[in-house]
Amino acid sequence: MPGKGKHRRPKNSRLGRGFFAVGTGGAALALPVIGATTATAAAPTAAHSITVAKIAAPTLTPEALLKAPATYSVVAGDSLAGIAKKHGLAGGWKKLYQDNKSVIGDDPSLIRPGMKLRVDGKAAAPARATVARADRSTRPTTLKATPAAVKKTYANNLDGWIRESLDIMAKHGIPGSYNGIYRNVMRESSGNPLAINNWDINAQNGIPSKGLLQVIQPTFNAYHVPGTSMDLYDPVANITAACNYAAARYGSIDNVFGAY
Repeated sequence: MPGKGKHRRPKNSRLGRGFFAVGTGGAALALPVIGATTATAAAPTAAHSITVAKIAAPTLTPEALLKAPATYSVVAGDSLAGIAKKHGLAGGWKKLYQDNKSVIGDDPSLIRPGMKLRVDGKAAAPARATVARADRSTRPTTLKATPAAVKKTYANNLDGWIRESLDIMAKHGIPGSYNGIYRNVMRESSGNPLAINNWDINAQNGIPSKGLLQVIQPTFNAYHVPGTSMDLYDPVANITAACNYAAARYGSIDNVFGAY
């Protein structure tokens, strides 16, 4: 790279079961039903029949059931907006939050699995909210770990040097392509980062061209890119400085096809 002149160098069988629920005044009991196709199924005993008879009698009238509060138990992945939409709640998530603020607390984004929310458009009872808050406060806070940034690595060869240089050039707005850099490197140094020209006009003036893109020291100093080594022989520093110079003089290293 400059002075006034430049010269090139060379380069099983499954048991089916079902369940039915028996009302118990707000609770439900799931009892197994033995599949009719199972040859070994045993007939229920009299004791079972007595037990079912005792708990099967409903204790709530239809009117009482209609008056029972409609609640929803939060599960992992829920949001107030999603719950409000699912239950067609007028007023959306804001109304849902206002109705259940005593359960949720001051932050509507912090809902936790197990919370019981009213979804019938009515406010939750204060007593229930107290229990929910106490339960929430005793649970350990789970913090999501932020993954540490992974530092990009490059191969310690011509391919890696060019790719690292391109990433640095992109940060500094220096134009150039992989092919443009590779083509000029092979012409200038055949890919040898320690190449030096001891016979051209620059060498005669005491400032020989060095490195992958044959840069002289004054040019390297003037076009050195911050964050790279100050060693002219350093492959990445040499490439980025040369590309910075080429961008200033020719528009891009891609526009260089001979001595520059």
